[in-house]
Amino acid sequence: MSVPKKRRTKSSVGDRRSHHAIKKINLSTCSKCGRAVKPHRACSFCGTYNKKEAIKIKTKDKKKKE
Repeated sequence: MSVPKKRRTKSSVGDRRSHHAIKKINLSTCSKCGRAVKPHRACSFCGTYNKKEAIKIKTKDKKKKE
């Protein structure tokens, strides 16, 4: 079995792990409803993308209790 020839230093381990950091999500606003959405994706609330309807969103009908 192979074993490491030399011990890795803290700095070289840190250099390797420098890409593992969690990156901040960039959000843009929906042009129709103004909610925050991820860029290049349809709005999950109103279903529009690039000012056009991309997804038909089902609306819940609220029944009036009498």
